[in-house]
Amino acid sequence: MFSLRARFCAAALFTASSLGLATSAHSQSYPDHPVRVIVAFGTGGTIDALTRIIADKLGEKWKQGVIVDNRPGGSGNIGTAAAAHATPDGYTLHMGGQPLTANVTLAPTTAFDPIKDFEPIIYIGGAQDVLMVGKDSPYKTALELIAAAKANPGQLNYGSLGVGSSGHLATVLLSDLTGIRVQHVPYTSVGQLQADTTTGRINMWISTYGGQAGVIKGGNLRALAVSGARRVKEQPDVPTFKELGVGMEDTSSWFALFAPKGTPKDIIAKINADVNAILASPELREQLDKLGFILRGGTPEDLANAMAPDIAKWAKVAKSPAYSAQ
Repeated sequence: MFSLRARFCAAALFTASSLGLATSAHSQSYPDHPVRVIVAFGTGGTIDALTRIIADKLGEKWKQGVIVDNRPGGSGNIGTAAAAHATPDGYTLHMGGQPLTANVTLAPTTAFDPIKDFEPIIYIGGAQDVLMVGKDSPYKTALELIAAAKANPGQLNYGSLGVGSSGHLATVLLSDLTGIRVQHVPYTSVGQLQADTTTGRINMWISTYGGQAGVIKGGNLRALAVSGARRVKEQPDVPTFKELGVGMEDTSSWFALFAPKGTPKDIIAKINADVNAILASPELREQLDKLGFILRGGTPEDLANAMAPDIAKWAKVAKSPAYSAQ
């Protein structure tokens, strides 16, 4: 007969084996119904456009619907809170980004914690920022616009999708680097911000190029400069800030996929592997490269390791004179 210790060990082994099989079964059957990806900003912006591209590719791979759920408001905190408190079963994901790490300092909330309430899945990449003015703006170059802003402190304005948004922080960085002071006008609708910049009600707007490529190519917005180490392929005549002597070499926008805390690890691993495979597609890389996206990929740990330094980066920006003046 088995001893009590032997019986206990056998039972523990059976339980561990059963749990392993159950955990493995999660990913084997996942997904067996549509998956929702919450975006904390409205339709028409860069994060929305990128999410829809990735969602379409995942839908093809999974043979399931992948639905983009836009939840704008609160500088991104409203939609992010909804994602954080969703059922952690892999059927609600969150496409987040730089507002997750910036809002800890700039628009803090008790509704969620960006580190404690999310499982990192994959760092998808970043995007080049573009400085734009309306089609009838008197400013033909970025240096003309900067000179006008210096000559008229506080008289020019700029739009963004709220405190902590990539456009807001990119403009703070530009102000800090050039010594200009411009008035912040926050929006919740990309369409309205596009319209007001086109008509000149908003003097300048920094956004990610991918989200505004169509409007720029259509002629309603004029691109003056882009961030990053190279020009955008679709706009070869638009200089980089670096070429103009302005040190905005890094992109301020990044995009990553998260799940609510407690989502099974094997589901996280499956999504990570599938998105990495999608990002490796030469066709997709070429498509997104033209729009100024810089794809990254990697492990959940790579994304987790990028969060804390980014929180520190934007906390430092919040202490800058340019930020406190706006």
